[in-house]
Amino acid sequence: MKDAAEVRWPRSLWAAITPPGPDLPDLTGTVEADVVVIGGGFTGLSTALHLREAGVDVVIVEAMEPGWGASGRNNGQVIPTLSRPDPDDIIAKHGAAGERFVALLRDSASTLFDLARRYQIQAEQEQTGWIQPVHSPGRIRIAERRVRQWSKFGAAVELLSRDQTRRMLGSEAWFGGFWNRSGGHINPLALSRGLARVVLERGGRIFARSAAVSFRRDNGRWVVTTDKGRVSGRALVVATNAYTGEFSKSLLPAMAHEVMPVFSWQMATQPLSEAERSTVIPGRQAMSDTHGELYFARYDARNRLVTGGAVIGPGNKPERLKAIVAARLQRLWPQIGRVEFDYVWNGYVGMTTDFLPRIHRLGPDAYGWTGCNGRAVALSIALGDELSKAVRGFPESDLALPFSEPAPLVAHGLLRRLAPLMLMVYRRRDAREIT
Repeated sequence: MKDAAEVRWPRSLWAAITPPGPDLPDLTGTVEADVVVIGGGFTGLSTALHLREAGVDVVIVEAMEPGWGASGRNNGQVIPTLSRPDPDDIIAKHGAAGERFVALLRDSASTLFDLARRYQIQAEQEQTGWIQPVHSPGRIRIAERRVRQWSKFGAAVELLSRDQTRRMLGSEAWFGGFWNRSGGHINPLALSRGLARVVLERGGRIFARSAAVSFRRDNGRWVVTTDKGRVSGRALVVATNAYTGEFSKSLLPAMAHEVMPVFSWQMATQPLSEAERSTVIPGRQAMSDTHGELYFARYDARNRLVTGGAVIGPGNKPERLKAIVAARLQRLWPQIGRVEFDYVWNGYVGMTTDFLPRIHRLGPDAYGWTGCNGRAVALSIALGDELSKAVRGFPESDLALPFSEPAPLVAHGLLRRLAPLMLMVYRRRDAREIT
């Protein structure tokens, strides 16, 4: 399984430069715990850590190793908002639970950075802020709306003029923007592996290379079955997001089929020179703009620009992407000179039709969520704390969890094959002005 996975998902920058994670056993035989967590990404690790802080016995079963999936493959931008819905949208859909969720989102970036500091996790974290520049004059309305709505909830946000955006990003390409000072960026694989170490140090158990095949309710306990063993617990958290159906089609099809697992391509340039860094995002903020075909970039600790793109159709996608994204970077920052990429990799993003996450009760003392929509880094860490409270019996009125019933998409398999074609739709929308 691992060899096939490495062929399908090429080695990332993060895998190349991050120290190995802790040695972890496979799950064999029968194991018991108070809480079982399926998935060793950000959500699962955060849930387990918060449970251990409360003295709760917890076991994680992970199909590969912590951070192998989306948690270790993403761009590492720490963004305390959703990709499209704003506070008013969230509250209109979920009421009081939506208000609590908005507060969780508002604080989610600081929650992540504070957690890393508290446990001295070395993840190349930089809380330099997140900028969403607008790519056409009419789209300044997006930034104005976001600043207006998030300001009502006390978020550290600011509306940027075109001149401010030019100075902060070093580019004439954008027309103003939205700045959230609490955001930033990290090495996501280092964060995953650091969280795993902390969970183990505090008495949690993690089993790797142990994909959950199924789970069931038996005599008041949840029993999770893997190829070589099983683990039971009073409570259950399913934290597999876009990879829910990747290792077992029978694990939780209703949840797996309510999101589109879409490949997200990431890329890392060769390190930029000091002169280039002084004019290209000189403040080292994370940046992702208002294009549907997203333009995004941030620095890593070695002064590489970590960016990415999208491509459809046959052919050598990494080589095609190198040409497309190199031309894009030179267009955005003419001063950058020749662009060379050392790493190109991908992973799944779990997309929903309304760009809102899906959070579910799966049965007595059982919970799960999916639908990161490209915003899982900060959100997953914060949700882990809330899910730990849920399985510890906190009243629903205290939880920032807007629950819904699973709503699988009709003809999910067909839609999954057609999903890459949405890139053409996004390109048409990106070319239209907002009036």
